[in-house]
Amino acid sequence: MKLIKTATCLLFAISSLATAWDGVDAQTGNSVEIGKGNLVRYGQEIEFYDHESGETRNATVENIRTYGSGAEVEVYDHESGETRTLEME
Repeated sequence: MKLIKTATCLLFAISSLATAWDGVDAQTGNSVEIGKGNLVRYGQEIEFYDHESGETRNATVENIRTYGSGAEVEVYDHESGETRTLEME
């Protein structure tokens, strides 16, 4: 089971390198986009764009939970000092 989870996370990480990854902030409902070239893996720093605020944010990936065809990516937002949950499609 752990191998399947690891493989799924790796698949999401590799696919996020090729294209942008769209989703929403679970708390605010704002559209977000993890840009091309970000390696979405535990402990990695990423940039994501918050469409509502019009800002690119820097964050550290703290957790990834996969479900169906999407994932819940928990990140620590360096600018706000808060943890955010991004629901990605």
